[in-house]
Amino acid sequence: MHVIMSSIRALFSAPFYGLIHRDFHQLVATMPLTDKILFLIMHSVDKLGKWHRLPVFLGLIYLAIRRTLQQTYNLINVGPTPVGISFNPVDYPYRTSDGKFNDPFNEVAGSQGSFFGRNLQPVHQNDKLMKPDPVVVATKLLARTEFKDTGKQFNMIAVSWIQFMIHDWVDHLEDTQQIELIAPSEVASEYQCPLKSFKFYKTKEVPTDVNGIDIGHFNIRTSWWDGSAIYGSNKNTLLKVRTYKNGKLKISEDSGLLPLDEDGVVVSGDVRNSWAGVSVLQALFVKEHNAVCDALKREYGDLNDEDLYRHARLVTSAVIAKVHTIDWTVELLKTDTLLAAMRANWYGLLGKKFKDAFGHVGGAILGGLVGLPSPQNHGVPYSLTEEFTSVYRMHALLPDNLLLRDISAAPGPNKLPPLDEEVPMAEMIGLRGERETRLLQIGFEKQMVSMGYQPSGALELFNYPKFLRDLIPQDIDGKERTDHVDLAALEIYRDRERKVARYNEFRRGLMLIPITNWEDLTDDAEAIKTLREVYGDNVEDLDLLVGIMAEKKIPGFAISETAFHIFTVMATRRLEADRFFTSYFNKETYTKKGLEWVNTTENMKDVLQRHHPEMLTTWMNSSSVFTVWDSPPPSHNPVPLYLRFPN
Repeated sequence: MHVIMSSIRALFSAPFYGLIHRDFHQLVATMPLTDKILFLIMHSVDKLGKWHRLPVFLGLIYLAIRRTLQQTYNLINVGPTPVGISFNPVDYPYRTSDGKFNDPFNEVAGSQGSFFGRNLQPVHQNDKLMKPDPVVVATKLLARTEFKDTGKQFNMIAVSWIQFMIHDWVDHLEDTQQIELIAPSEVASEYQCPLKSFKFYKTKEVPTDVNGIDIGHFNIRTSWWDGSAIYGSNKNTLLKVRTYKNGKLKISEDSGLLPLDEDGVVVSGDVRNSWAGVSVLQALFVKEHNAVCDALKREYGDLNDEDLYRHARLVTSAVIAKVHTIDWTVELLKTDTLLAAMRANWYGLLGKKFKDAFGHVGGAILGGLVGLPSPQNHGVPYSLTEEFTSVYRMHALLPDNLLLRDISAAPGPNKLPPLDEEVPMAEMIGLRGERETRLLQIGFEKQMVSMGYQPSGALELFNYPKFLRDLIPQDIDGKERTDHVDLAALEIYRDRERKVARYNEFRRGLMLIPITNWEDLTDDAEAIKTLREVYGDNVEDLDLLVGIMAEKKIPGFAISETAFHIFTVMATRRLEADRFFTSYFNKETYTKKGLEWVNTTENMKDVLQRHHPEMLTTWMNSSSVFTVWDSPPPSHNPVPLYLRFPN
């Protein structure tokens, strides 16, 4: 009887599986019927490769289906999972210094020293750590041959912003054991490879003490969107950055920049492996925090230093999250569909006006993620993931030189200031960019205006900055190490070491159709030739970073579609799993004035307008701070957003 029933099921399922790529048959076989139907809809669109060509509303449906499936199949816990409520959240109506006590069911979720989670199962690569050699991959496929930029779409403030976010989110704990990579003779010439060899510390492997994934890695930053780039990820750092007067943080009153300690390291929440662009954003949001403190002090005179700090941190962190969600990301993924999607993440499909008038109504789709009645983690304790870290390897965005503008001159066409000087980026990174008064000489406004007018690099092959291939890394305290590193080669090694799937398996894990040959990946003949030279015809060996740099881009996207679909699930997760963006996003927690501050801030322009209004009036022509500043504002589109068709 069992054999007969199995034969009948196979007979009826054969047409269904005939519609699905063979690599997904095993996964789909484990799905309940509802997920099978959702997968078939999503997969059918994927096979056409045209979801981004759909009308906006249909594109949103596709993304909602994909997000639903990924929340089920692409969130994997690493480490033990506590059972039961471990603390009363009423006792912690504020963000703690180390990220603990956010999730009532798991007090350490997202905190400093917690495990990175995963979006895909780990892929052991001990036998392939050096295949192909990381230095060869970096030299032949990543290293910049000539600078390629993003045109007017994305500027150097946008580049600094994502690095500012990385300093908020992720950093792996290192081991004390060093590894040495030696450049093979085929690429070892000084012209090709700046370092003949380099040493670095392994990623620390930590036993999880649970079945399944038995080894994990610790995040030494907090994973929550809590502003830790300016506040730090532990109590000791927080002590250094606070003034303990009226809730405020330390800032240089003379320069408007971050102060320096006795070792010449900036005083801020995260100072490791930074540069002047990140430093000015840290300074800006210290000013934002302090301005919130002033506003709260005027409104509520009885608040003490600790109360002012806690409320201002909540407000400032929410402003950062909002700017990233509905301003920065919209410029990174410049399509009407993603404009609608990102605004829906914050406001819901009913939109800002409805939410401002009636509050959060409906679930995440209608009312948005922010203000949900309870945080949602989909049964997996919150963390950021190994794969999330990997797709944020975006150093190709950096140019070789920073183009400083003369803001003492009169504005030119579209407010463009004349070029003053070109400064090698090597002079703007690490201690050299800050301790040796380089940024102090330039000043906040000149640095910001200059970055506003300079386009970013493109995330493509042959565009990795040379100066990062002979880089002085830093310890957690910002002090320089003696061993220089080739960051391009190191990033290839890190993904392999951390068991992140290679490109094709990565796509399969995200339910994306894998490539079968190099022509599926790119139309660039030179890239195809070099890919074959490095990897042969084995597309399965292709490293993730190389794949997402080579991949054909969706029109309007500055990143690859493969990387984007990690964002699809993780951008949602950063908001919906955090009780300070959901059940505690209210006037009782933020204060009425604080909540108004968040709700009336719509973009980075609003933040700069509060602190440097004359700079925007004089020099900014574009509608977004994150696009090149002499760009014309977009023309009015009378068609409602959800009814638009892609260009």
